[in-house]
Amino acid sequence: MVTKAGVKKDIRKLNLEEIIDFFKAKGEPSFRAKQVYEWLWKKSAQSFEEMTNLSSSLRAILSEHFSINSIQIDKKQVSSDKTIKCTFKLFDQNIIEGVLIPADDRMTACVSSQVGCSLTCKFCATGYMERKRNLDPGEIYDQVVLIRRLAEEHYQAPLTNIVFMGMGEPLLNYSNVLEGINYISSPQGLHMSPKRITLSTAGIAKMIKKLGDDQVKFNLALSLHAANDKKRNEIMPINETNTLEALKDSLKYFYNKTKNKITFEYILFYNFNDEIQDAKELYAFTRAVGVPVKINIIEYNPISEANFLNAEENKLEVFKNYLESKELVVNVRKSRGKDIDAACGQLAIKDNPDLKKEIK
Repeated sequence: MVTKAGVKKDIRKLNLEEIIDFFKAKGEPSFRAKQVYEWLWKKSAQSFEEMTNLSSSLRAILSEHFSINSIQIDKKQVSSDKTIKCTFKLFDQNIIEGVLIPADDRMTACVSSQVGCSLTCKFCATGYMERKRNLDPGEIYDQVVLIRRLAEEHYQAPLTNIVFMGMGEPLLNYSNVLEGINYISSPQGLHMSPKRITLSTAGIAKMIKKLGDDQVKFNLALSLHAANDKKRNEIMPINETNTLEALKDSLKYFYNKTKNKITFEYILFYNFNDEIQDAKELYAFTRAVGVPVKINIIEYNPISEANFLNAEENKLEVFKNYLESKELVVNVRKSRGKDIDAACGQLAIKDNPDLKKEIK
């Protein structure tokens, strides 16, 4: 399947039935297609030469017609806290970043869904990048495969969790992200539990409802950061078209359809959203949503493009104590990998200035 431009089609863009059809047209039995499919998604093959239970002539035919556009680790940095950041090079030379976050009880892969980002969240380094394109399902899958290998090689531990909190807005690459998650979680793929996967969104209300309609099995996190529209508009322009009222309705819908966990992520910014009134508004929003949620208070990681600072420690304690007094589950997430720009909100490919955009 070579295109008119003479470019081979990535075989991973074909489903099993399409691969079966290809083999049938070549006079080969359908089980050959199933072998190839297993090599691609269960064994994570990066070349046809790895498919050793196929004859050399069959591998040559596959190589003649198809490519496997796998991603490669371009650079790797290890933080003082053992976090590992990877710069991945894609087949078209675009660059993305992903992170391995080790902890005593888990190994978490933080993966990207887009090259850059089309949203313009004022506190996030990726928000100052152009969105070049969406990632394919195979490129999403490859990040997990490569980060899993790092966990095994560096820490002799299996990968346990996956968070879509890297570069890009996952719900603006909806079908590719869900297909990638399917390859990661299905028995025909990596067979990781979807309950160990969390998708984080800036809040696209209609797509959150679509997650409910599709009855996804993974968990959902909303990057909230302010529980009134005026403040949220100021730092997250997406809120102007996806208001808190719209998000409230979509979160209710999602939970009623799936019963899956919902987390609110909340960064406390110095002198912006760190007062007791802000905590009261956050509590009121959780009540309005009316479904079980937990709150992750996230340490802010300053970036050169913005002037935000972390809230003071005593403000954080007062904020947290108020929410806990209302019987909410609250976790304070300390940053990991700050010294290598691997922490939340810092992924930005610093050595690629051409990707930068101006945010007014």
